Amino acid sequence: MTSASHSPAPIGRFQHITNTLMAVCLGVMAVSVFINVVLRYGFGSGVAASEELSRLLFVWMVFIGATAAYPAGEHMAFTSLVGLLKNKPLPMKLMTIVIRIAVILGCALVGWGAWQQVVVGLDSKSVVLGYPTALLPLPALLCTAAIGVMALIELIQQTPLDLGHGAEVE
Repeated sequence: MTSASHSPAPIGRFQHITNTLMAVCLGVMAVSVFINVVLRYGFGSGVAASEELSRLLFVWMVFIGATAAYPAGEHMAFTSLVGLLKNKPLPMKLMTIVIRIAVILGCALVGWGAWQQVVVGLDSKSVVLGYPTALLPLPALLCTAAIGVMALIELIQQTPLDLGHGAEVE
């Protein structure tokens, strides 16, 4: 691995909003769990909603992070085969199209499953907090929709693949 220095990309509005949302989720989770631990071990009681709230916020935080990672090029990338094509324009262009179509197809499949879970969850409530359980699969649906749209835009605009990823090609 090389130790090439990469200057961080400027943080856009989308990245700023997603970073803030993830920080809020993490902060509320940390405070909620901390208060629950103190109450359980210090006073023999606890907040029943703490675990349920933390689970919900964790799911949202993960999918917000996955959505923010896509435009930043921070998802896992297997560049060993594609990297061999970087000096061959036509095969590289075709592979880029195949990869983008695969991303869109994957988003459609995960999104369809998430949509089915959202529909099922509309009729049921969480045990402690009483929120609709559709809020648990909803971030997966929103994430796949956002990533699918971003990949479709990249496909239409014929955006080249970013093989940098801050690391050496495997």
